[in-house]
Amino acid sequence: PAGAAMGSLGRCLVRSLPWGRPGLNPPGPRCYGSAPPALPEKTLVVAKPDAVQRRLLGDIIQRFERRGFKLVAMKLLQADRRLVDQHYEQLRLKPFYPALVAYMTSGPVVAMVWEGYNVVRCTRAMVGDSGTVGTIRGDLSVHITRNLVHASDSVETAQREIGFWFQRNELVAWDSRDRDNIYG
Repeated sequence: PAGAAMGSLGRCLVRSLPWGRPGLNPPGPRCYGSAPPALPEKTLVVAKPDAVQRRLLGDIIQRFERRGFKLVAMKLLQADRRLVDQHYEQLRLKPFYPALVAYMTSGPVVAMVWEGYNVVRCTRAMVGDSGTVGTIRGDLSVHITRNLVHASDSVETAQREIGFWFQRNELVAWDSRDRDNIYG
């Protein structure tokens, strides 16, 4: 229902279609809040090899743009073992880790940095899981092991992960002229 809180997602709320007409509003979590903080957050989103292979990048990027987030970096690359090991260091002892490395190095990925208010929390809600309709994974993925995207889980993690994938000079600082229309 409209306005129902989504657990620990705080200000990220589910928005239903109040007029009963599908397509009037985009489905999925909508992030509301009071006055925006002084500095917007940044988060890392990686479109994994299955997203690239299935040509879903446009759909994924469009969801972030429709939320009003600003793209500040993006690159297509073939992730090597060193980068994957660095990025997923906390998972190295898990039994599925070798399969994860094989998957992440199996084809090109697209790494992106998105900026906006509450972007980390809202991105996690937008990505969702494979069983949640209205999320990227729920709408587009076909299997839990091929879940299309990675999204940072905290502001601190995002800062660290962005450093793995991008040099500082690859982040583009630019003014979005629609700020007042988004955050008014």
